[in-house]
This record gives sequence, C-alpha cells and structure tokens, in this order.
Amino acid sequence: MSWINPLPEVLQQRAARVKLVVFDVDGVLTNGTLTYSADGELVKHFNVKDGVGIKLLDSFGIATAIISAKSSDALARRARDLGIRHFYPGSKDKWPCLEAVMQLLGITPDEVCYVGDDVIDLKVMTRVGFAVAPADAFWMVQERAEYVTQAAGGCGVAREVADLVLGSRMPLEDAYIKAMLPEFEVQK
Repeated sequence: MSWINPLPEVLQQRAARVKLVVFDVDGVLTNGTLTYSADGELVKHFNVKDGVGIKLLDSFGIATAIISAKSSDALARRARDLGIRHFYPGSKDKWPCLEAVMQLLGITPDEVCYVGDDVIDLKVMTRVGFAVAPADAFWMVQERAEYVTQAAGGCGVAREVADLVLGSRMPLEDAYIKAMLPEFEVQK
C-alpha cells in the first residue's frame, strides 16, 4: 500500500515550499506531561518515531528548530541527539527567535512550518506559511492551524509533519530509502 498525502492541493503547495520546520516541545514532541523524579529532576518522554522524521527532514536539506518556553537538561540532550542546530529553550516570546533563524537561513515566513499546541504558539503560527497543531492541541490553536495532525502530542506529531513536508516533494517511499541505510543512524 502506498502513502497518500492527506493535504489538499493548496496545502501541499505550501508544504512543498517549506525550508524550515520549527517544533514547540511540550504538547508537540512530548505529551505535555511534566514528571519530576524524587530528587526534583524533570523527566520528559520523547517519541523515537519523531526522531526519525526530524532526521529525515535534515537529510533532505530541510532545516529543523526547537523553540520552547521551557528549558531542561532532557530537552537539551534530545536536541543534541537529533543534531538540531537551531535550539532556543526558555523562549517566552518565540517570534524573535524565529526571526533570527529565518535571517540566518535567508528564508521568509512563507517557507516556515511551525508546529505548536497552545496559545503561546499563536503569535508565530499566524505568521508562517504552514501552521500545524497536534490532534490534542488547545481548541483555539486547532482553529488557527492549517492542518491538525492525526497524532496527539508526543505520539508521532513530528514524524507526521515530516511525512507531509517530504511527501509534498516526492513519493514518501523514496524518502524512507535514506532511513533504511545504516549510516542514517550515525550521529553528526
């Protein structure tokens, strides 16, 4: 069975222009649950499938970024493990961070996909070319997103977004050939 891009043609065109995919963290790359260990350390749970999607985007020359209002050692480790070069933890106002990344990469807002789940993300989502929200995002965010994923936060949202962006450019099966190669798992 072949994968069929669920986006309407107009959104496939927007996804095909994307040169940067930006992810919020809590509620997007995690399910939004905050767990503290007995010694007070924050524990976050990330989906390994999201990692494959993020690495696939990078392997096709599509930059990725994390802009999060929170900061933690676990988040820094995950960003490092995935080779995410544009990492902005503790960003209460996400738009200036995104502006800096766009300037660095020489891209415009219509070449950005932003994935967010709560009201803090709306300032960015309303200014980019392709705004995405997880299935369990706050209702106001879902209403303003161009696409709402089938996946809930922490359950493969980034992988679904990667599939949409890559699938707008090529047969998705062709993209996954790279992920099957042993060198795909080698860290940069």
